[in-house]
Amino acid sequence: MSGSADEVLSIDGPLTMATVGAWLERGRARARAGDLVVDFSAVTAADSAALALLFDWLRVAKQAGRTIRQAGMPAGMRSLATLYGVDELLPAEA
Repeated sequence: MSGSADEVLSIDGPLTMATVGAWLERGRARARAGDLVVDFSAVTAADSAALALLFDWLRVAKQAGRTIRQAGMPAGMRSLATLYGVDELLPAEA
């Protein structure tokens, strides 16, 4: 990571429709509080709900005048973004 003072939100385990609810408000609060790096490197499984979660956090951050970058996005999650045609909307890598 760069030498910035961005907060890091590390996500671990599966990030799927069954689990994203546990992360929703935590990420929203962090996105409002300051610039954020979402670290996906410990995610073991991801589905389209993971993308929806990330895009929700991006919306919240934008409304708060903050930025989100990402690190360690699983290849499957990136492939889904490409499949859905939203890969260009993904945040920059940290």
